[in-house]
Amino acid sequence: MALDKPYKDVPGTTIFDADQSRKGYHLNQFCMSLMKAENRARFKANERAYLDEWPMTEEQKQAVLARDLNRCIALGGNIYFLAKIGATDGKSFQQMAGSMTGMSEQEYRDMMVRGGRSIEGNRYAGEKK
Repeated sequence: MALDKPYKDVPGTTIFDADQSRKGYHLNQFCMSLMKAENRARFKANERAYLDEWPMTEEQKQAVLARDLNRCIALGGNIYFLAKIGATDGKSFQQMAGSMTGMSEQEYRDMMVRGGRSIEGNRYAGEKK
């Protein structure tokens, strides 16, 4: 859909909008399936076979297998659905967020306690300081 999306100009930010929702529908449905213990067990027993039951793109499947959450988001994943993968792996949301920023869990926690990331470099790309 060709709507004006001024938020696409925010560096490092993917907004989960209707287009992203459509792109990631099956990826997000896979994630939601992990809410059931029997599905988590099947996934952990043979991740690739379980993923192949879902009509996801190969790129989405590879991102899940690599636990590349940033790539999953770019491919339509919603972080609240993707959290089910982390929970299946025994990871906290904080551990997942840290991995997405290239920080350890402790580094991520410390940054958040200090108030989060600096706004510098996180404005609209064309915005003047």
